[in-house]
Amino acid sequence: MTAEPEWAGDLTWRAGAAVPLGRRLAAVLAAVSLVGVLAFGWPLLIAPGSALSQSTTAPLMLAVVLAVSLVVTLVAVSDGGMDVRAVAMLGVLAAVGALLRPVAAGTGGVESVFVLLVLGGRVFGPGFGFLLGVSTMFASALLTGGVGPWLPYQMLAAGWVGLGAGLLPDRLGRRELRGIGELVLLAAYGAVAAVGYGLVMNLSYWPFLAGAGTGISFVAGAPLVENVPRFLAYSVVTSLPWDLTRAVVTVIGVAVLGHVLLVTLRRAAKRAVFVEE
Repeated sequence: MTAEPEWAGDLTWRAGAAVPLGRRLAAVLAAVSLVGVLAFGWPLLIAPGSALSQSTTAPLMLAVVLAVSLVVTLVAVSDGGMDVRAVAMLGVLAAVGALLRPVAAGTGGVESVFVLLVLGGRVFGPGFGFLLGVSTMFASALLTGGVGPWLPYQMLAAGWVGLGAGLLPDRLGRRELRGIGELVLLAAYGAVAAVGYGLVMNLSYWPFLAGAGTGISFVAGAPLVENVPRFLAYSVVTSLPWDLTRAVVTVIGVAVLGHVLLVTLRRAAKRAVFVEE
């Protein structure tokens, strides 16, 4: 009988070196995130008569800009020396996520793939988490025929979920986060991220799905004090139950499977030897 390796139960071990987050990659991620903020938030930022005030064409144009920005990010990652073992790990996890997502996507907001994004980002770091979110949504869209102007928005929003999980702290004050404390942190983050994902995706749909002339419609050039309440009302009416269900599923998934998956992913990362001691 072989003794259990010392690291197998170390819940605090991380593999941030899977995708090194140097200054160049950090700058690229910051730049693409800024583009994403503009692409998602344009309905709340435009002035009357601007080129983006045409609500039917702006999302399409911004989707192209966002897609090009994501491609630039992937090129920057590859130039930064991403290890082939990290590529293999990313491919495996993205494939698992792509297979998980169609099983429950659209069924009342039950989307178990967010558990994978949160745990993967936590174990392998923010750079890997971002790529995991982007590649999982892309692979899922290819698998289900869900390629459309909404895809770059989904890819970036999921990338932010994985990125945020990788940026969560390892310590709470002087106390190292491990065991139940770490799972509570990941579950809380997963709930916030699941609702946030729904809200930002609503921003990309709101201008052309809500129609015109209603109390929840987008009004081009209107001040924030008018458009923000309209957007929040639109989100409550159209997606809040799905967003809350996604959050609950993520919390339950992290609570039930989190310990086992964290140990498994860290064991796989340790064997692949892209470690951060």
